[in-house]
Parts: sequence; C-alpha cells; structure tokens
Amino acid sequence: MRFSSPYRLASALGAAVAVTVGSGAALAPSALAAPGAPGTRPSFCEHDNRDTPFAKYLCAKPGDLLDVRIGDVHPTQPSLGYDEVYYKLGRYTLGKDAINKKFDDWCEADGREEAASVSPGARLDDPSSFTCQIPVGAETPDSVAAMKTVVIGPHGEPFLTDGHHTLTSFFETPDGGADLHVRLRVQANLSTFTRQRFWNEMQARKWVWLRGPNGKPVTVNKLPTGVGLANFTDDKYRSLLYFGRDIGYEQNGLPFQEFYWGSWVRDAKPIDLAGWNQNDHGSYLATVKALTEAITALPKGTVVDNGLTAAQLGALAQWNNGKAANKGEFDKLSKPYSDAKPGKLAYTLEYKRAHGLG
Repeated sequence: MRFSSPYRLASALGAAVAVTVGSGAALAPSALAAPGAPGTRPSFCEHDNRDTPFAKYLCAKPGDLLDVRIGDVHPTQPSLGYDEVYYKLGRYTLGKDAINKKFDDWCEADGREEAASVSPGARLDDPSSFTCQIPVGAETPDSVAAMKTVVIGPHGEPFLTDGHHTLTSFFETPDGGADLHVRLRVQANLSTFTRQRFWNEMQARKWVWLRGPNGKPVTVNKLPTGVGLANFTDDKYRSLLYFGRDIGYEQNGLPFQEFYWGSWVRDAKPIDLAGWNQNDHGSYLATVKALTEAITALPKGTVVDNGLTAAQLGALAQWNNGKAANKGEFDKLSKPYSDAKPGKLAYTLEYKRAHGLG
C-alpha cells in the first residue's frame, strides 16, 4: 500500500508546479498559467480545462488519502438503511460512551484508527479539539483498509463508492454538515473519461448500485447528488442486514454486499416479514434472529443475487459464530437502552422515539 503526501507535483509543459491535493484551498491562477508555445494551452494532469468546482481533486491518484469536503461527494446508490443512520445519530447524541463514538468513527474513516483524546466541548468540525490514535503520515495498511472510498469522475467530481451511511451520519450530526472534511481513499481516477464512458466503467467494476428498495432499476441521472438523509430513499432490507453483521454474515469488502442480501430477502422471502415492527425492540430483534439463521442455513454454493453465492457474500458457517444467543454479537445487539452499553437496535429506537420518527 502506497501512502501519499498531501502534495503532488504536476508538470505543465515542462514547468514544475506544486499543487495542493485535498487541502480544500482553491488553486491559484498563477500556479496554473504555466508558459507554453504560441497556440498551446498548459496541461494539468491531462486536463486542459480546469474550470470546475472540483479542480482540487483532478490530480488524485489511486491509493491517495484525499482530504474531501463531504458536501462535494456524489453518491453511487439511491437508498440507505435509515435505521443504520439513526443508530449512529443515536450513539452520537444519546450515547453513554466515555468518548463520543462520533470521534472514533471520524478517526477510523480518516485512516487513523480511533480517537485518542477529546477536549471538553470538542466538535467534529474542529479537528484541533480532538486527536486520533495514529497521526497523519503514520497510517498502516490496516488503518487505511478501514477507510471509505472514492472514485474521481469527470471534471474531478468525487464519487463515493463506500461510506454513504457514515458520511450521511457526519452530515446530519449537529457538529457536522456539508463543510466537514474527512479523508477518503482513492480507488481510481477516471476524470478524463466522458460521462458515458465513466458510467460504463463504474457499472463494469460494480462500483455503482442501480436498484431501488423495490428492486426496480434506477438510472444514473436519478442518483442523489449529495449525502444527507433527505437525498436518499429508505431501504428497510438494508437496515435489517446491517443489524445482522457478524451474526449471519461478515463483511468482506464486496461493494454493496448488504444490498445483495437485501434483494434476496425481498425477492426470495426466506422469512415472513409481515409481523416485523421496526419500532419495537423485541420484534426487530426476533426478525434479525430469524433472518440471520436463514442466511447461515443456506448451502454456501447457493446463488443469492446477481450470480453471487452465499459464500461470496460472507455467510457465516454457524449462526452467531457458533455462540449461544446470550453470547457474542447477538447478545450485544440485544442490550436495551437502559443497559450501560446499549445495543445498536436500542440506540436506533431511542433516537427515533426522541425525534418522533416512529
């Protein structure tokens, strides 16, 4: 894994030009106006036209850790599991942690593990008010692997390929918002592609999800243009799968992994969801249990969705990793809000109750 300096050197017809990548600062016109022969225009990372609000992302290379304003990112999926975001917001605003989980989440997303220290009154939009376990420049392969990912599209526009729930949670939390910055790991730079070629490549690499919660196709021009709950439709199946992590399946880095499972839940109907109440802790927990048991009972060669098998989608060999219901991840999920360490479901439901979202 290659780690980049936040500064890249770009060549402009033989003139060396220092370009700040991801600092959030605008490029100075004088830095772009390198001299050239009569009738020619300077080259800038293979772009002649830098008249774009995303110019600062044009030179990003695969593997770069790119400082991005979250209001700039363009989603590559039409929906979210709202209940996952509600869990995160409940944890951030109603949490019982010694260090607010939002700082751990931001540090992890930034490639620096978890929060190390947090000052009184610390805010996400003030990075000087908290520190992370790993300083900038000392990232490890493991810490970088946990980062959210982005592909640089036409005109330098950053397209988010993983991290929609996390960045939406940062967007929605009171000390977050569109102007909050976090680093994202660059998967590819396709900024020289035409729009059509770009989307063809994104679909070929399975870096975009073009199905709605009802299973119907979604065209690329109907994708949200930014993060934030109001920009996405709610996919209840995606929420259900989120709470089943490490109980019925494990994440394996496959893009849109939970959406494939969610499509199976919707279309194959492995369990009866008629009695599922998303606002009742007992009902929600029982539904997660029934679904994850159905996942682990599948023969691993069973095709789940889009040609992908249960094994390829991370199905566990045993429910709850072979542990009893009062142990392991299912036990953690089961904890009520009154517990010293509430489970994810409890935070989701408490947040919805507090905000009248039930």
